[in-house]
Amino acid sequence: MDRRQALIAMGAAALGAGGGGGAVAADSARATTPTPGKAERPLRILVLGGTRFIGLHMTEYARQRGHVLTFFNRGKTNADRFPEIERIRGDRNGDIAGLADREWDAVIDNSAYVPRQVQATAALLAPKVGRYVFVSSISVYPDFSTARTEESPVGKLADETTEKVDGETYGPLKALCEQAALQVFGPARTTVIRPGLIVGPDDNTDRFTYWPARAARGGAMLAPGTPRDRIQVIDARDLARFTIGTIERGNGGTFNLVSPPGRFTMGQLLDASVAAARRLAKPAVAPSVTWAPPDFLAAQKIEPWSDMPVWLPASGDSAAFADTSAARALQAGLGVRPLRETVFDTLAWHLQRPTPERETLKAGLPPDRELAALAAWRTRGA
Repeated sequence: MDRRQALIAMGAAALGAGGGGGAVAADSARATTPTPGKAERPLRILVLGGTRFIGLHMTEYARQRGHVLTFFNRGKTNADRFPEIERIRGDRNGDIAGLADREWDAVIDNSAYVPRQVQATAALLAPKVGRYVFVSSISVYPDFSTARTEESPVGKLADETTEKVDGETYGPLKALCEQAALQVFGPARTTVIRPGLIVGPDDNTDRFTYWPARAARGGAMLAPGTPRDRIQVIDARDLARFTIGTIERGNGGTFNLVSPPGRFTMGQLLDASVAAARRLAKPAVAPSVTWAPPDFLAAQKIEPWSDMPVWLPASGDSAAFADTSAARALQAGLGVRPLRETVFDTLAWHLQRPTPERETLKAGLPPDRELAALAAWRTRGA
């Protein structure tokens, strides 16, 4: 998988991952995030979507803060989650009349992929909604050969009317969606959130989930690069807290939502995965990690990101992929929980999933290919 494919996969995970059974109670050995108190003033918040991965966590946090939510969606996904919340049926592709003549303090747009959807919704809501929060992606940056900030150039399309979403168009289309929101609501009333890889409970894309789930199987594990290789992720619950916080504080502007550069490494991710597996899954054979360099992985046709999720080699146009600036978001109140907490909660959630989902992951190296690669590595070292 090349960098562009990795980016669209990351963005699709953020917006399109179906929810699972919900996060389970936190393990007392690693719980550090306090339960939020009530906001000073309850707000009325419209969520365009709301019943998929990040929408579930935004909804849960907003409810804990005392806000009143409304979902606008087709009613096809997780219809049994949050039954007490008002739902307006509709479709971003033409049926948005149900939003007319209603008032909200803010709208969170988790579901738009093309600017037409944003333009139509924003134009209808602008007279009676205070703030437009658009959840975009760091995929708007055309490459990561150098570190990116919110002021870095974004990708452009030769044909801005296209609605074909693929590895070439995903990022530039999200950039056009951002511009559409800004054109209608203006800079003071628009907040743009650019998450990196969103992780945590309820994400059944299995990109991050692969590592704690693989450790839970036990035995020898193949890992990419070195334990020092840097990674950047954002827990969906930290994304939710920040997003709702921007609404409460009235923060306009654009924010990269990633862990600070250098905060997390692949070694920390694998250490946490092994610890979580030993505590929660108790595999018959203890997990152990074998690190293999990029050239060996390439020779085995093992792809970064798809076969080795979360990780990209620090070279070429992904040289600074794990160096995206989080400074602005941190200054505006972003809190990033320990990686260990995210790993433990993700594995606890994964272990409660239906058996077919647990046994057939959507990302990561299949067991037979991993065994073959480990055998080749042992032969190479002989």
